[in-house]
Amino acid sequence: MPARTKFEVKLGPATREAFGRALVELGRENRDVVVCDADLSKSTMTTYFAKEFPERFISLGIAEANMTAVGAGLALAGKIPFVASFSAFAVNKGFEQMRTCAAYPNVNLKVVGTHSGISIGEDGPSQMSVEEIGLACSLPGFVVIAPADEASTKALVKAAAAHVGPVFIRTGRPKAAVVYAADQKFEIGKSIEVAAGNDVTIVANGLMLAQ
Repeated sequence: MPARTKFEVKLGPATREAFGRALVELGRENRDVVVCDADLSKSTMTTYFAKEFPERFISLGIAEANMTAVGAGLALAGKIPFVASFSAFAVNKGFEQMRTCAAYPNVNLKVVGTHSGISIGEDGPSQMSVEEIGLACSLPGFVVIAPADEASTKALVKAAAAHVGPVFIRTGRPKAAVVYAADQKFEIGKSIEVAAGNDVTIVANGLMLAQ
């Protein structure tokens, strides 16, 4: 593919929005998909799933550690649970449960953090999270996914559901630049060349990929 000298920036939906829409599609395809949230469904966008599948949605209140443990239990019961909160809460508060209830026993739990990184601005530093991706990467058996835009989020949320084992998905609050075409193929563990060149290799993920 020819090298690009300029990246045309076009904003699309936030990756948290794409996550919420992908959950609904998954719910329509598979009745084993269930969702847990920690009283932030309007921000994590799991509210879309809750409205269409109220019988498969559980609000655990402001109790992220408990939510993660409940999600692991649902996975052990044969469900495909997605548990969601702000990354700062989902991982920082639920880390012990991710570690002992999902990572070590290799449980089929999907943890989704929204409002990741420092791009959330007005929400303030207590809501920001830069350490959660490192924490998730340290967990044995966990697949860690940081999609860059709407297309990659939707595809990788579905790939996470198909993957057997624990997954952490990192999404953002602001609108995300469109990087990939809607028909781009994604595979867990495989990189995609966005722009070719000869001088340096830059590896990026998430919202920084467009930058």
